[in-house]
Amino acid sequence: MTQHINKRPLIIGLTGSIGMGKSTVAKMFVEAGVPLFDADAAVHELQGPNGSLVGEIEQLFPGTTSETGVDRQKLGAAVLGNADALHRLEGLIHPAVGQMRRAFFEAHREEPLLLFDIPLLFEKNGSADIDHIVVVSASEEDQLERVLSRAGMTLDKFDKIKSLQMPDKEKRERADSIIDTSCPISETRGQVQNLVQKLKASLA
Repeated sequence: MTQHINKRPLIIGLTGSIGMGKSTVAKMFVEAGVPLFDADAAVHELQGPNGSLVGEIEQLFPGTTSETGVDRQKLGAAVLGNADALHRLEGLIHPAVGQMRRAFFEAHREEPLLLFDIPLLFEKNGSADIDHIVVVSASEEDQLERVLSRAGMTLDKFDKIKSLQMPDKEKRERADSIIDTSCPISETRGQVQNLVQKLKASLA
């Protein structure tokens, strides 16, 4: 964990593999009064109707957009398993998300805590400006059940996604805090509330 510098918010980096319950935990932080920057939501905005990246994505990957924005299924098919295509797409998305992230920080710089939801925090070296890394984790059984219940998800697709993500065990080892979601939701919420109180107390 990096040393926190006073007079700016303490930055919490939230991450976790697919199906671990990260989105649910992010909402719990918001309920506890911590402003959230959601990298996935930023990407949706950039790729949605009138999104600023839609035209450039269409140029790179013809036929993957329409008047409603990027067709995520078609774009996913164009880049999944193709390292060069994925690299070109990320070259567009990451700088744009970074700009939105900086604007969020400026708008909330008086807050004690800020939460950045970064799905590939470890995989893409996104921990540079993070003070406290929180990993959301669950049992392999719960992860598999949750993921396979999603529309359009198959075991093969799940395996491909997992191959791009750092193993959960390694993420847990690198975490400053772990939020367990293989328990009643009230217990998970309690873990989040306790952590928020602890981190606020550390700033006093």
